[in-house]
Amino acid sequence: MQENQRNKYVAYTRYVHYSPYKLRPYADVIRGKNVVYALNWLATSATQRVKPVQKTLESAVANAKHLGNISADQLIVKEIRVDQGPMFRYFKPGAMGRANVYRKRFSHISIILEPVRNQKEV
Repeated sequence: MQENQRNKYVAYTRYVHYSPYKLRPYADVIRGKNVVYALNWLATSATQRVKPVQKTLESAVANAKHLGNISADQLIVKEIRVDQGPMFRYFKPGAMGRANVYRKRFSHISIILEPVRNQKEV
């Protein structure tokens, strides 16, 4: 394993039933933050849309705990991406006999965590 890949802990969630445009603002808030802060912020958010992001972050923390024996307060959110998944297209009747296209968008979420570095190491 390469040196830059050794201390990274990853979690993916695919085919989330929310549009990436609606999930990216939540990802922007927790990017670069401490994991404990990010989990607390997501837990107190008032929308259901944060649940897939929260579950993916909890999965990445569990991976870090299992693989590296690192607790959540020693981790930061190095990278979080919400990418476009497949798009389910369907038609519904529109005005004057036309057919309107509706698009149900899906998302892929990926989170990479890294241990916090001390000032002496930098």
